Amino acid sequence: MTSHACMTSQEPVAARPLTGRTALVTGGSRGIGAATALRLARDGADVAVTYVNGKDAAEDVVRAVEALGRRAVALRADSADAEEAAGAVERAAQGLGGRLDVLVNNVGVGLLGPLESLTLADVDRVLAVNVRGVFLAAQAAAARMTSGGRIVTVGTCMTQRVPGPGGTLYAMSKAALTGLTKALARELGPRGITANIVHPGPIDTDMNPADGPYAAGQAAMTALGRVGTAQEVAETVAHLAVSAYITGAEFSVDGGHAA
Repeated sequence: MTSHACMTSQEPVAARPLTGRTALVTGGSRGIGAATALRLARDGADVAVTYVNGKDAAEDVVRAVEALGRRAVALRADSADAEEAAGAVERAAQGLGGRLDVLVNNVGVGLLGPLESLTLADVDRVLAVNVRGVFLAAQAAAARMTSGGRIVTVGTCMTQRVPGPGGTLYAMSKAALTGLTKALARELGPRGITANIVHPGPIDTDMNPADGPYAAGQAAMTALGRVGTAQEVAETVAHLAVSAYITGAEFSVDGGHAA
């Protein structure tokens, strides 16, 4: 019988599949982004995160990553700004030693409201962040990545099932990312770079807390009858950051929201 009593906190290299790799998680100061940054660091990656207003939260993520023995950097970058969206990739690579292996497109704007209430400014803002910013980050990352590069984009369960009114603009913007992902897979596959998309369902975050006013209704829409955790989404993202033979695919981490 093998005893595990003498195991130390230092994992063997084989248990950390991203050792020697670098990753950028956009919108990585909180929620799914922060959980993903920490999970990638636990798997051995050095990690950069971007933020817009959450400087303190982003620096907390950096300290948590560094506590795991990995390098980390926090970068202020507004994905609604084309130059900043693309420039964040270059700055992340420079801050992590000159290379970028994994891009997690997590940043997004979740604007909900009646169709007739949405303004042109609302449309422009959501598409700038959720579509154009993601495209530009992927474009910049692809220019830097070599074989083994990974692009993982965070979508939403609302691309597969819109349970009620008010989600037209948000669902449309996120649905565009599925087409982007499949096209990236075809274009970058010959170079050994994969692209996949993860669709979270109702997730417990500071913006959508499990004890909040909408949580019970959201939980009832899932097959499991509960909201998920940011860590559960991060597990799937981390898997795709390693996997070499999965590309152009959609993964629902939604508790059966689309079932």
